[in-house]
Amino acid sequence: MDQLQFSTSLINDPCGIVEEKDERATAKEKIRSCDENILDYLLKKDLIKNRDGAEVIWCHAVNSKSKLNEAIQSDAHMIEADVLLRGDNEPIMAHPPETDSDITLHEWLDQVFSSEKGIKLDFKCIEAVLPSLQILAAMKATVKQPIWINADILSGPGGKAKAVDAKEFINSVMSYFPDVTLSLGWTTGWHPGQENQGYSWEMVQDMEKICKVLSQPVTFPVRAALLRQSWPQFQWLLKTSERFSLTVWAGKDDTYPVEDLLFIRDNSEKCRIYYDVFEPQNSDFKCAIEQSRI
Repeated sequence: MDQLQFSTSLINDPCGIVEEKDERATAKEKIRSCDENILDYLLKKDLIKNRDGAEVIWCHAVNSKSKLNEAIQSDAHMIEADVLLRGDNEPIMAHPPETDSDITLHEWLDQVFSSEKGIKLDFKCIEAVLPSLQILAAMKATVKQPIWINADILSGPGGKAKAVDAKEFINSVMSYFPDVTLSLGWTTGWHPGQENQGYSWEMVQDMEKICKVLSQPVTFPVRAALLRQSWPQFQWLLKTSERFSLTVWAGKDDTYPVEDLLFIRDNSEKCRIYYDVFEPQNSDFKCAIEQSRI
């Protein structure tokens, strides 16, 4: 795969103000809230006890007003939601095949920004990215929590969905938020009762080629049911840069042993692996961790 070229010569200020170079350097010294490491943020607020990605609690697919209200009131540290572009070019919170929602991105952000919850925005189409970043940038003054911006930019094992254009996505994010955590993944599929292939060396190496030229933190969303068999590839990927981490996720109907999660935890730095998985594996995983501490 040819190395993608990303525009780093001009970074626009989200408010449309062009900063002088020395002012930019000074601003760089102070990490903006949206760019802060999520573990550092949660530790600072005494919301977790250790610099351990397994302690981060996730609330997934928060794409409606009712789900958002529940998430805000919950113990979750990170709220994940999907962004699509409605027919009137308004960014809304919805996951395909849904095409409409009872809450817009602006309304969603306005409510989450009043909380201390971290944010992960998942983009399924490139058309929604720039309008959403413009909304996010206009609300910059109210941001007080870390933000992750996610898209599947490469085809992965069993993936049938169209990947988001990598170059356009990364350049768009960098033009507004050059230091925010990027969450860059692969389209994947998983089928019960079948032999499901893992992430190939080529898939992982292609991602490394894209990300090695970037300067901001990158987390790679990796499907739990496919990770154990692909661990040598991801162990290699993590070793290529201290900026890299993994976010282990699961499809609602995926089946895999909790021992797979424990294996990953035992063979990696705890501060570099996050776990966004469903029940019963989530509770079993947390219980096993607690027992190991006794």
